[in-house]
Amino acid sequence: MLSFSAKKRFTRLPLAVEIGLILIVKITLLTLLWKAFFSEPQTKKMRMPTALVEQHFLSPPPVALPSHPSRSSTLETQQ
Repeated sequence: MLSFSAKKRFTRLPLAVEIGLILIVKITLLTLLWKAFFSEPQTKKMRMPTALVEQHFLSPPPVALPSHPSRSSTLETQQ
């Protein structure tokens, strides 16, 4: 029976070097994905004024009206 330390690893490099290489590859891939998809908007018209965004997020939500009358108000109007 093989012990935990005797199992075959992906490479024969020391564990610290292997972990470092994997981290470098992951960081490189994440950076490439960010640059490809999130670094800047496709067009200038996709940018919004900061004041408008702040007003939208910081204003109180509008009062929601019921989309259809409740059953009790329907019964009251029928009587």
